[in-house]
Amino acid sequence: MTTRVAIVGGTGKLGGIIRDVVEAEPGFEVAAVLTSRSELSELDGADLVVDASTPAVSIDVVRAAIERGINVLIGTSGWSAERIALVRPLVEAAGTGAVFIPNFSLGSVLGSALAAAAAPFFPSIEIVESHRETKIDSPSGTAVRTAELIAAARDGVGPVESPHVDQRARGQQVASVPIHSLRRPGVVARQETILSGAGESLTIVHDTVEPAQAYASGIRLALAAARDAKGVTVGLDSLIDIGIGRPAAPAEDAPVDEGGVPGQVARATESFANGR
Repeated sequence: MTTRVAIVGGTGKLGGIIRDVVEAEPGFEVAAVLTSRSELSELDGADLVVDASTPAVSIDVVRAAIERGINVLIGTSGWSAERIALVRPLVEAAGTGAVFIPNFSLGSVLGSALAAAAAPFFPSIEIVESHRETKIDSPSGTAVRTAELIAAARDGVGPVESPHVDQRARGQQVASVPIHSLRRPGVVARQETILSGAGESLTIVHDTVEPAQAYASGIRLALAAARDAKGVTVGLDSLIDIGIGRPAAPAEDAPVDEGGVPGQVARATESFANGR
């Protein structure tokens, strides 16, 4: 049986890659390609919705899929643990599935898992993420997910040490981890997690060089999982055994600490709660 896929944001960079994978994948077909300005009634008749839109539009796409009883795969950035917690009861009440993938790259997932595994051993941890200048949101969904995994891994030792976070130049805090976002030409996606302790530091770096090649295997895996999913699933690492001990997932209703500097995470969460 062929799964009919509606791709929202299918004309964008990530959406185009997803579209190519769907068209080449046995058992799947592209039923509709929507832009971020399309009418969501175009989702009708799809068996699976894939969201690769924008953080502002993604809220409505996910809600529309749930209301129609259609499973949804979300590749759009900006979904924090707190924001996902607002979706969970809606998904469970509808009996559908929602799969959130902050990054489709296996290397990125491994980098975040390695950072979480090392997190309890270093008191100071900061993230520097770089994307092309056309990326409209910050911090990136991958950086937010990494910070949340770090916080979960440090549950027994407490938050990271991050002095002077009242200063704007110290970055935006997510789950006590300062995140610094660079938006510049000449880069696709790069994340550095810098862990520091007495007399030493450890830097975990992931570079995306060719997105279509880096994301393809993760997209295929996520499509198969999203087609049959029930409830909420977060992260490619939830779908595969990467051989690294996983910390407990962030609490469903855990607040996102932004260090008193409201940013994308807070705005997006408020928008979802208010139905905007």
